[in-house]
Amino acid sequence: MTRRRAKRTGGGKADGGAAWISYSDMMAALLLVFVLILCYSVYQYFLMLETKTAELDEKGALLASQEATLTQQQSTLDAQQSTLDKQTLALAEQQAALLQKQNELTSALTNLEEKQGLLDDQNLTLEEQQKIILAAQAALQQKEEELNTAKIDLEGKQKELADATILLGAQQEAMDTQQRRLDDLVGVRTQIIRELSDALTSANLKASVDKNTGDIMLESAVFFDVGKNTIKQSGQELLNQFIPVYLGVLLEPAYASYLGEIIIEGHTDTQGDYLMNLKLSQERALSVATYCLQLPSLSESQLEVLRGILTAKGRSFSNPIYNDDGSIDMDSSRRVEFKFRMKDSEMIDEIRNILKDSPESEVAAQ
Repeated sequence: MTRRRAKRTGGGKADGGAAWISYSDMMAALLLVFVLILCYSVYQYFLMLETKTAELDEKGALLASQEATLTQQQSTLDAQQSTLDKQTLALAEQQAALLQKQNELTSALTNLEEKQGLLDDQNLTLEEQQKIILAAQAALQQKEEELNTAKIDLEGKQKELADATILLGAQQEAMDTQQRRLDDLVGVRTQIIRELSDALTSANLKASVDKNTGDIMLESAVFFDVGKNTIKQSGQELLNQFIPVYLGVLLEPAYASYLGEIIIEGHTDTQGDYLMNLKLSQERALSVATYCLQLPSLSESQLEVLRGILTAKGRSFSNPIYNDDGSIDMDSSRRVEFKFRMKDSEMIDEIRNILKDSPESEVAAQ
């Protein structure tokens, strides 16, 4: 165990020495790079210094040459000094004038430079304005295209509007026709209900006519025994009196063309099974309908019309009669109802929502 630890310790020192050597090499390399960069910078500096020195030497030689020339000229000038002295006054005057001209020229050049700058600015502004004008022209052209498209769309819309106006006129005319038919139907139904009530009262028949629907409810006890579908003698006598009066009103020539259906509905109380009561109510309604179609007091024309519009329906106990306290009135629920429907009643039902505030439309919708 001791030897193994020693080996591990020795290995750790060796690794540490290798790491230190690597770090030293890296630092030496960085130092070498730094020295190379420094040497390159010094080299560039001396190279630039040599170039500047050569330029200075050239300028010095040129200056020496100029000094020699000036010395020679000075000799000539000395020789000509006497002549120049005579011309000094005139030259001074000319020089003053020249200086003035030079000042004027300098001022003119400065003004010209300012004007040139202003002209450049104006040219730049002109280019920008030209770009703006081109963009505006492109936008204008696009707007013109959009306007042409809009004009085409407008013409199409105007045509559609004209077509819609024509269609609306046709629909309005159809609505007016439907309204006239509705008014006729409502008026006819109201008149039929009024005449039925008067006719039953005149015949001393105890049958109530619903003022809104024209439905007539007859007590089932008069027609049938409990649980039976055979019409009793009292029921036959009642039908012998009721049917001629009822059909005498409905099949009048003034109303026959408006009459669409006569419905005989059988209703039971809530005792017993629904399906059993449905079968019983259907059989009772069919018995009454059969008896009506066999009445000898009806003419052949009345029977022919009745065969086309008479319907028998059993309603089981789906529509019971309730007492004031909310309980079901069993006796009143056992009943037979005679109903009539006008032609175009579906149209009346559709218009009912529009004319539901009208009492007459509520009557027609029943």
